[in-house]
Amino acid sequence: MLKGHIAIATLRFPKGTCGEQIDAFARKSLWDVGLDYAHGTGHGVGSFLSVHEGPQRIGKAASGVALQPGMILSNEPGFYLTGQYGIRIENLIFVKECAEHHGFFEFEELTLTPIDRELIDADLLTDREREWLNNYHQRVRETLMPLVNEKTQVWLQEATQPIG
Repeated sequence: MLKGHIAIATLRFPKGTCGEQIDAFARKSLWDVGLDYAHGTGHGVGSFLSVHEGPQRIGKAASGVALQPGMILSNEPGFYLTGQYGIRIENLIFVKECAEHHGFFEFEELTLTPIDRELIDADLLTDREREWLNNYHQRVRETLMPLVNEKTQVWLQEATQPIG
């Protein structure tokens, strides 16, 4: 799930792209081993306190809605093995203009919480994925450290250590 989460978090896409056009990026690492998940990859989050508020979404089903700067979505690829377990990594992401490429958009993480390093098989990650995870954890640490008490700071420091 982490590979799919990072694939969406790091994606750059041209103006006019709809969520169904990027969904496969989140699923590719599962598809490579003959697996899939039966839920959407992300849903819109809006201003009326609905959990799933569109029209924006990331999923297999066509929405026909182009992602636009300012839209907030969830990024939550997952996998469920019936009767055994289920796992998702879910953050909220914000669509913004890409500073490096005119006419392209990218996502910014809004949720800042550590991803449990004990559940990560670092050998399965590419160098780019490790870099994203380490940078994300650094941002989590730098942003949250001044806001939490000393006991939580100790935990946060440990939880956001880089992986090799």
